[in-house]
Amino acid sequence: MVKLMRAGVAPAEFGMLDRMTRERFRALVAEALDDIPEPFASRLQNVQVVVDDEPEPGLLREMGLDPRRDVLFGLYQGVPADERGDTDNFLLPDRISIFYRPLVHACRTPEAIRREVRKTVIHEIAHFFGMSDEEIDAEGY
Repeated sequence: MVKLMRAGVAPAEFGMLDRMTRERFRALVAEALDDIPEPFASRLQNVQVVVDDEPEPGLLREMGLDPRRDVLFGLYQGVPADERGDTDNFLLPDRISIFYRPLVHACRTPEAIRREVRKTVIHEIAHFFGMSDEEIDAEGY
């Protein structure tokens, strides 16, 4: 359950890494979370949203992705809300990772980063609610 793009150009050739601090990036993720509408926002329970630098190459390989070719913007790990039962109340929190370097490298402007962060956060939250990649893509995320 991933937000993935195929790299066409080496990301370092056009990224904004030197101008988008991690602090500002985290603020964009928080802003995207604050914009989640009801009834979804209040139902986001037992889920941790974190900003990670980038996915480990081993994780990408485990997912069937090629670390040299595939770029991962976000990842949901957990039990989707629609699959939880009454006995799942004591599960560890689900985890949504938003990956700083791939997102910043792929975008040319701060506004493009903001849009892609928002899109990625919504995409991963949709997985939390049990939507498939196909369903999320059909919604434009």
